[in-house]
Order: sequence, then structure tokens, then C-alpha cells
Amino acid sequence: MASSPFSPVLPMNDGRGIPQLGLGVYKVPNDVAAAVVGTAIDAGYRHIDTASLYDNETGVGDGVRASGIPREDIFVTTKVWQDDHGYDSTLRAFEQSLARLRFDYLDLYLIHWPAPRQDRYLETWKAMEKLRADGAIRSIGVSNFHPQHLERLLGESEVVPVINQVELHPWLPQRTVRKFDAKHAILTEAWSPLARGRVLENPVLDTLAEKHGVSPARVVIRWHLQQGLVVIPKSVTAERIRENADVFGFELDAADLADIAGLESGERTGMDPDDNG
Repeated sequence: MASSPFSPVLPMNDGRGIPQLGLGVYKVPNDVAAAVVGTAIDAGYRHIDTASLYDNETGVGDGVRASGIPREDIFVTTKVWQDDHGYDSTLRAFEQSLARLRFDYLDLYLIHWPAPRQDRYLETWKAMEKLRADGAIRSIGVSNFHPQHLERLLGESEVVPVINQVELHPWLPQRTVRKFDAKHAILTEAWSPLARGRVLENPVLDTLAEKHGVSPARVVIRWHLQQGLVVIPKSVTAERIRENADVFGFELDAADLADIAGLESGERTGMDPDDNG
């Protein structure tokens, strides 16, 4: 794919690239998703992250098409939900997602959650390997996988995931997950990178924002980028979508990073993957 107008493109372990900064569309209603995606693309975003669970794939696809930017220049991710785990169910779920997006192919398909109690994510992965081999999907990865889930997947499959998308923010820096991912050349991607906005209500971030002349949100997004993470902040507001992309004109120094490291608490805004499904 072509480079984003503002975001670095990180190499994945299959030889493809992914824009490091993208737009997440969790809880963006389908009827406004096209406009939100259009605003983001117009602002320079070239990476959009959706999922079947979000019920806005149709709007995302419409927004991509309406942008006038060639399809091959926009990186789109969607995900298979845990109710569709299993080989045949995953194949059907993917075809349904592709039909809603109205695309000929998908850039990245993820297992949304491992759902360990179902114990079917290996079957799902096998279906995704087939879709990748058939050319319907360019790259495949996972979301919300702990190291033990990845250990099993790596031990019983042929293709190494290109990415592991997990809840990650200053409260929950996911050091163990990131270390495992890096060991296996898997990129780590952050969902809820601002802890749904809650982490921003902090005097440490207020001080750093004042120091750099930016918002606390931009400080946190910059923190993600400087650690080599893929990050997908969500917004439906045009001004904030543009502001979240304006994070390449300053750099956090070692003291800044140490201050942010002190915010770690282990607190999650979502479920622990072992407790979901």
C-alpha cells in the first residue's frame, strides 16, 4: 500500500505494511460511519479499524468508496466475532463482512477474542489461513490474545499472526504481551488507547500537555507511537479526528516517558480475555 500522508507505515512479518496510526470506529453508528471515515481519510488517515460486532461495516465501506482515494491506498481491518468461531462459520462470517464492506479483498482480518472456553480459535485460524492463501485476505492476525493463547496458536498452525490488538494505555501497558509479541515478530496494536478518555483526567498528563503545547490525548497517542505500537484512537468529531493525527511535530523525552510509566495501575476498561467467552 502507499504511505499515509502523515503516519509511518510499520512492516509486518508477512512483508506487508500497516499505517501506524489509524481510526477506530467502535460504537460509531452505521448511519454516520461513512461520514466519519470520510472525514478521517480527508484528514490523511489511511487505516480504518472496524469489526462485525460494531455493526458499521457497511458505513465504513461506503466511506472508503466515497473518499475518492484508491482502495489499495486504504488499509481496512475487520474482525470475526466469537459467535462465529469454527472453520465453516468463520468462512461464512468473512463472506458476510466482505459483502457488507463491498470490497473485493480485505487488508487484515482478526480473531476478535480468543474465547478460550469455547476452545475453537484454532479452527477459526485455520479458516483464516485458507482465506489468506486464496487471496481474499492480505494479512491475518488476532485481538485480545494472551501469551498462552498465542503459544498454542503458534504451536498448532502454519502462519504467524502479523498483529495482536489488545487493550493498551498508560494504566495497562501490557509489558508481558508486548515482550511475547516482539519475540515472535508480531506487532502490538492498542485498542482503547486513551482508556476511553478516562486516563486523560490526570495531572501528570496535564503537565506534559502544557510542556509540549498539545492536548493530553495527543501526549498519550505520541506515547504509543514512540513505543512502536500501532494505535487506533476513536472519535466521531472532525476536529478531534484531525487533532489526534497531529502528533508528529513533537517528541516525548526520557523524563516524559518515565512520568507516564508511573501511571501504570493494571486497570482495564474492558474484559480480561480469559473471562470473555
